[in-house]
Amino acid sequence: MTQTTDSPTKVVKLSRAQRNESTKRKIFDAAAKIVGKYGYAEASVARITEEAGVAQGTFYNHFENRQELLDQLLPTIGMDMVNFIAERTGPGTEAASREIDRFRAFFDFLKRVPEFLRILNEAEFFAPAGYQKHFDNISTSFVRILKRSRNADEIEAYSDDEIEAIVHIFMGARGYLSRRYSYSKDQVTAVPDHVISAYEKLITRGLFKPRGGDRS
Repeated sequence: MTQTTDSPTKVVKLSRAQRNESTKRKIFDAAAKIVGKYGYAEASVARITEEAGVAQGTFYNHFENRQELLDQLLPTIGMDMVNFIAERTGPGTEAASREIDRFRAFFDFLKRVPEFLRILNEAEFFAPAGYQKHFDNISTSFVRILKRSRNADEIEAYSDDEIEAIVHIFMGARGYLSRRYSYSKDQVTAVPDHVISAYEKLITRGLFKPRGGDRS
């Protein structure tokens, strides 16, 4: 009878840079949970490091002070959201379908990161630099997406200024709809189907019927 032995598990060692990045990410994730629970004002370094499972000295290896972390928090989560949405946007589909995918994915992201809305809402006062950077990041990414669709003749020939205005309309819709439909008693719930269908109809059909077929 032949005996077999399991191959030894290969241990992959992280580089110093990878370890530092992993630790920094743990601190960001902990900060999101603490700010989501207590707000920016009560998000102390002690609470954040305890949640992250790292020493306070380790915190200062990555951030000069607490404010530096708070200023980076929202932009970091915002880019996580951008990547999350991009991964869930159907490739090869028509432009309107991709926008519906992005809209739906936004609400899925809120379920994954329920602290997002509080972090966003309080950032304007407690981390204004991060707040502005977040909006610049999101709007720039969104403008780039719509310009690509315009250049591919997938949407109407809006000017650059008009596209920027539309982006902020879309961002505002997401913000207000999430407050109305996603958050209930400190929980994030799935957005109702009628919210998705209403948005889809608005995007694909418009709202008002033109008189005599004139859409000018």
